[in-house]
Amino acid sequence: MNVTLRVNGETRTASVPPQTTLLTLLREHLRLTGAKLGCDVGDCGACTVLLDDRPVNACLVLAAQAEGREVTTIEGLATREALHPLQQAFEELGALQCGFCGPGVILSAKALLEENPGPTRAEIRDALAGNLCRCTGYAKMIDAVEHAAKMLRGEVRAATPASVHGEEP
Repeated sequence: MNVTLRVNGETRTASVPPQTTLLTLLREHLRLTGAKLGCDVGDCGACTVLLDDRPVNACLVLAAQAEGREVTTIEGLATREALHPLQQAFEELGALQCGFCGPGVILSAKALLEENPGPTRAEIRDALAGNLCRCTGYAKMIDAVEHAAKMLRGEVRAATPASVHGEEP
């Protein structure tokens, strides 16, 4: 069957078997490998993408369910000129180690910040609850999301450890 959807702002069509998941379509047919296959049962969040701006576990969504819809993957965030503020904050604050969970965490955070540009730490924790990380704690991730929110609101320019801890003018 043919599935046509918009991926990162571009219309894409792929011919896939009916049982194909959105994750398989993205990784194997469209060669977008940012979303990872972790648990394959929707528990880890490594496969998180945005479907019509809402985070979903791509391992649980059939490709056919994405027909005619907008999918955003981690590959769609940065421009040629710059990283997305979330990517920049995560990188500059060292909020990730191995990077396996990173795309899903960042996309979950993006959905949160689009809905709530000034979330509390508790709201950030709730938004990231579906994304497991085995390498690091979540404190730096929460700091990075908070800082990216400030960047998106124009309150700070760049993420640095000093600015996160209130030392930036």
